[in-house]
Formats: sequence, C-alpha cells, structure tokens
Amino acid sequence: MSCSKTMRIENIYGLSTEDSATLFWEKPEGAAADWEYRIFCHGELKGSTRKTHYTISNLEAQTAYSFRVEIASTAAEAVIGGTCEVKTGKKKERLDVTRPPYNAVGDGTVLNTEALQRAIDDCGRDQAVYLPAGVFLTGALRLHSDMELYLEENAVLQGTDRAEDYLPRILSRFEGTELECYSSLLNLGELDHESGCNCKNVLIRGKGTIASGGRVLAERVIASERERLKDYLASLGEKIKECEKPETIPGRVRPRLINMSNCQNVVLSGVTLKNGASWNVHMIYSDSIITHDCTFYSEGVWNGDGWDPDSSSNCTIFNCTFYTGDDSIAIKSGKNPEGNKINRPSEHIRIFDCRCAFGHGITIGSEMSGGIDDVRIWDCDMSHSLCGIEIKGTKKRGGYVRNVHVEDCSAARVMFHSVGYNDDGIGHPVPPVFENCSFERLHILGEYYGDGREWIPCEAIELCGFDVPGHELKNIVFRDISIGSERKSRKQTLSLQCCENITFERLRCI
Repeated sequence: MSCSKTMRIENIYGLSTEDSATLFWEKPEGAAADWEYRIFCHGELKGSTRKTHYTISNLEAQTAYSFRVEIASTAAEAVIGGTCEVKTGKKKERLDVTRPPYNAVGDGTVLNTEALQRAIDDCGRDQAVYLPAGVFLTGALRLHSDMELYLEENAVLQGTDRAEDYLPRILSRFEGTELECYSSLLNLGELDHESGCNCKNVLIRGKGTIASGGRVLAERVIASERERLKDYLASLGEKIKECEKPETIPGRVRPRLINMSNCQNVVLSGVTLKNGASWNVHMIYSDSIITHDCTFYSEGVWNGDGWDPDSSSNCTIFNCTFYTGDDSIAIKSGKNPEGNKINRPSEHIRIFDCRCAFGHGITIGSEMSGGIDDVRIWDCDMSHSLCGIEIKGTKKRGGYVRNVHVEDCSAARVMFHSVGYNDDGIGHPVPPVFENCSFERLHILGEYYGDGREWIPCEAIELCGFDVPGHELKNIVFRDISIGSERKSRKQTLSLQCCENITFERLRCI
C-alpha cells in the first residue's frame, strides 16, 4: 500500500493493574490491516504486534512507565508515533471469600449470596474481592464504587436459575423502555436519566467465569411476569402483534448478567461471561466502559446479546469472542417515544479485534431513538454470524445513526434497513435519519451462518432508507470491497431502496 501523507498514531490509552499495562489506540487513518506496531517502554523495544492493542506484564507496582507506539511500516512518507504514561497500581489486599469472616463454599450447591455481598460491602479502594477456584452459587449482588472483583482461574460466580434470587426489582431499561426489572447477577449504579454517574472506578477481572441461569431462569421469569400482567396483556388485543413475539412484554423484566446504570470507568478484563437470562453486559447512561480479552457465551438464550452500550459514551471493546444467542454487540439509545424525550445518544464507541464464532454479529439499533454517533469498527471478523454488520430501526423510531465507520473487517453481510419487530409504542413525528457512514477494505461473504451452523445464501449488501423525503439513506461509501465465498461461486446481489448519494469504489466479486 502506498501512502503520500504522514501517518500519526493518536489517542493511546493505558489500563494498568499492579503488575501489567494494557495499551490500546485508534487505528491511524489509512493504515493497512497488516501493518506492524512496535511498543517501547522508556525507549526500550518491548515487542511488536499487528493489532491495535498490546499488554506488557511483569511490571513493578506503583511505578510510572512511559510507553511509545510506532508504526514499523515504511509505506508512509512520515510516521509519527504516539506516547502514553501509565502508572501501575498498588498491590491490593485480597478478601478471600472462602476465609473468615465470609466462609463462602465453592461446591456449586451452597447458596453464598449473603457471604459474597458481605465481602463486596467490605471491599475498600485498596482491596479486591477474591474468588479462588470453585463454583460459588449466588443470587443478585450489588457492587459499589472504587472496588475490584477478581476471579481466579477455574473460579465460577454462578447465578442461580430461580427468579426469587434476583429480587428486589430495580429500575432499569430494556429494549428502549425504562421499567422495573429483576436485579441482574451483578448490579452497578442506580438508573437516573436526568443525572450523571453514581458508581465509578470498578474493575472486574481474572481468568474465571461469571455465569447465570440462562434459558431456565428466563423462562421462569417470563412465566411469573405473564401471570402478573395477564389482564394488561389481554387488554392489548391485536396490538400485541406489534411485538416480536408473545413473550416480548413479559420478557422485558428479565435480569441481565451484568447491569451498569449511570456508571463511569468500569473495566471488564479476561473473564468468561456466560448465560445471562437476556443481555449479558448492559451499560445504560454510562461513560468510559472498557471490555477486553473476554469470551461471551449465550447460545440458546432468546435476546442473548453479548455487549450492549445503551445511551452511553466512550465505550470500548476489543479482543473478545462471541458465541451468542442474539447480537454479539448491539448499540442502542432508547425507543420511541421515551427514547426521543430522554434524548441521550450513544456516541464515541470503539469496537476492534473482535470475533463472532456464533450469533448475530454487530448491530446498531433497533432502539436508536436517542441517536447514535461516532462509531468506529476495525479488524473484526463477523463472517460466522447471522447478520454480519446491521444498522436497523423502524419508521416510528425517530433519532439518527451517523458517522459509523467500518474498516478491515469480514462480515456475512452488511445491512441498513427497517425491521418489523419490537414496533410497539407511539411513533415519532418523523422517521430516523441514517447518514454519513463508510465501509472500507471489507470482505463480505454474501451468505450467513444460520442457527443450525449451516451457510445460507443472502444479499451481500442491503441498503434501504425511509420513503419520506429527507429521510433516505444517504452519504454512504463502500470502498475496496470483496464479495463472495470460497465455498461456492455464485451471483452476488446488492439491494438499494430509498437511497441517495451511495458510492461504490473498487468492488470485486470472488
């Protein structure tokens, strides 16, 4: 690749523990997928990578380190590296939950909710709640500011499959509407769309697993809620058909695996996240949520999304793998009419070096009534997915999706469109606006990975705006795109409706 301009690395960020630092940075504009980055510490070369993140281990606690990241490529006329100062943390006292005064039992049968909550409540700024190897059965737990939860390898924080263990209900948001939901397994912050953050500086890390009751828990919650709402559901009559399925409304109160409301500076690192009764990691009205080196499992769970920023800003996820029952990643900002009124967008979202092994891929919407802006996605593999990269809404949503930029990714397909499900609620006076997005250096298969793990042919690109003047899909660029699969050579189809100023440059069928 030739380049006639200066390449500059900007926006380098650092996360630290007492003995390591993880650096990550924005992919420079125009950088090739195979460019190498070199990482220096106090001028000494520590390593190199073709990814836009790097972890340095075996550091000293409470020590300041100066890092520099440089591009090794000589394709640019000039290369300007970036720097980052990181100070490692203090070595923390571990509150071992199996020791007095907590005495939790990791045998998978003893219910440890009270013991674990006591350890969490006791945890101070310089301490960490520590789970050794074992299966620690629990109900809902509530974390607080300035704490760490550490799961050792082979430690499992296992939520029960009993609905009563996720009481009391908390104010939350699901599918764009604020309502009282069952408590999640891990609960951070309290929901308030009129205020800022009320839970800050939480670290959840280790090599263990955080799991919940999955499909069984979901079915039990839905059955209980259907009975509670039976008169209301009956009163809806034919309007119930506006929902995705009969379980949609009673299913909205299901607990998440991890719920963050009005949170700031939360890091999830290294853990396996498994079998929430609905979405797994959900951050609402939050800022600066970082997730990296995690694996998500929720196959067979309806609405089993992996990672969902909802009216949240500066959220970053990288080096994660998904085996999910629904969207791997879903960016949201509320649903009409409430989402229009609250009007809190999701913005400044970064997704890179992530892989979908099974699931729906990366989606934006369909709840996007508060707006979605400035999303960058790079170096992701969404080929083994149902939807690839999907931007969706309904005509009733209002709001906008703009400035979504995707590069150096593979995907089953790319879709901008209106969907027919989850369409209850009073409509906004005007349709949404989808505009100003780009897709560069993508490989699009034109076939998706179905629920039975079979490959099914589909349109490689579907672009559909709204049939109201001024609300067409507009200013979309596809550049350096290859379409097709090595499994089967066939005719590829691109579908365009209600579009304006769509640019295709250098498309190639394979």
